[in-house]
Amino acid sequence: MKSLTKVLALALLLGLLISLTIAPVSAQSVTIRYANWNLGTEEENNVQRQLVAAYVAAHPEVTIEFVDMSGDGRWDEKLTNFAARGELPDVWMADNTPYYIQNGWTADLTAMVADDADWANVPSVLQNAVTHGGKVLGLPVAQFVMGYFVNQDLYEAANLDAPAYGVSVEDFAAAVTDLTDVEQGVLGTNDIEPFMGWYPSTQDSSLGWFSFDGTHMNYNSEAFKSAVQMAIDMVPNAWQGLSDEQKANFTAVGPWELFLNQEAGLVWDGGWAVPAYTQNATFNWDFVGVPGGNQALVADIIVVSATSANPEAAYDFAKWMSFSAAGYTAEAEIAQAAGTVPTRMPVTVSPETIDLYMSFVGDKPGLRAALENLNGSLVESLTKIVPGYINARWEGKPGIDIGENLDVNLGFVFGNVASGQFQYADLAPQLEEFANGILDEAAAAMTGS
Repeated sequence: MKSLTKVLALALLLGLLISLTIAPVSAQSVTIRYANWNLGTEEENNVQRQLVAAYVAAHPEVTIEFVDMSGDGRWDEKLTNFAARGELPDVWMADNTPYYIQNGWTADLTAMVADDADWANVPSVLQNAVTHGGKVLGLPVAQFVMGYFVNQDLYEAANLDAPAYGVSVEDFAAAVTDLTDVEQGVLGTNDIEPFMGWYPSTQDSSLGWFSFDGTHMNYNSEAFKSAVQMAIDMVPNAWQGLSDEQKANFTAVGPWELFLNQEAGLVWDGGWAVPAYTQNATFNWDFVGVPGGNQALVADIIVVSATSANPEAAYDFAKWMSFSAAGYTAEAEIAQAAGTVPTRMPVTVSPETIDLYMSFVGDKPGLRAALENLNGSLVESLTKIVPGYINARWEGKPGIDIGENLDVNLGFVFGNVASGQFQYADLAPQLEEFANGILDEAAAAMTGS
């Protein structure tokens, strides 16, 4: 009996030892390879690394392995090299989602988000940004409103009414021109190129950012041609209009320094600048957005690999880093402990997450209004979601010579509309036909037609 008892005891002990041995191996068996450009260094231990650490602390069975993306070449070129070796990361930040989709690299997450309560609070404009052919093939990892920020104190000092969110196009234009006083080192705005992005939508509601209508660019439309003219008209009120002699009136050495130097009343910027404005601005400011009561929207996108060995675990981690309300709360706590402002605006948008974000930046009615009105946004980050857009907006060469500049690309044309070297209306039909041929070809390649 004693020997049997010993055998049973030994068996029980052996079973316990086996379970203790097997369980940790099983629990620690999930490794997710992760690639992102915002991780900084291990020594910096920035917010994003701390957010990853918070996930691992709550999921000790998961190991997150940072993929070294320091090699030469563009981000998409590096990923192409990984794919060629069969070594795509499980989760990665996507700079050119259509390219990854076309190559079959992205997992279909439609079923995973379908019953996710947090996904239901993701604004449709962000859901649509990651939906292709009716399938959710990525996740919005960050969103930033984009538009004009206003220095309210400059307007008060000039005895002018500061524009606010919802300002009309006409009143906005007047606010820019009325404030400008180059001799006193004050400009109405910082840059003319954004006018070509948002202005067409105020003249034709069917147009989005930079005249994109969901399928084509409308470079030859009256709305876009009027936007080009508006940009030209605004040159005397922006950095591009300053002579070298006039620049001596300013402390800033470039348009990006004007706002915090209190040398421009309205500057075009994105929500990523809010932490710097909150911590460094010595004046009252708010977000005006786009005239008419709107804003542009920049979305960062993260994808899960179709070849991931554990797609459910990869999705769970990707959600934490992107649209998880709990993940955003954890990020806010990390930022608070560091005495900073969250770098991201909430992707899961609810009264609670808006209140959480606004608690860091204070009373900014325009910024709050924009966050409550995201679904009407002009999506600016079309490079990440529209096949062919990069060439249809910047890199494509339509066969045009401008002065001594031969065979220029579209980016050169739009960057020099106010140079006086050409009349935009003369080029508009050719630009539109060329750009839309690129978009049609790229769309056909995506569908295989």
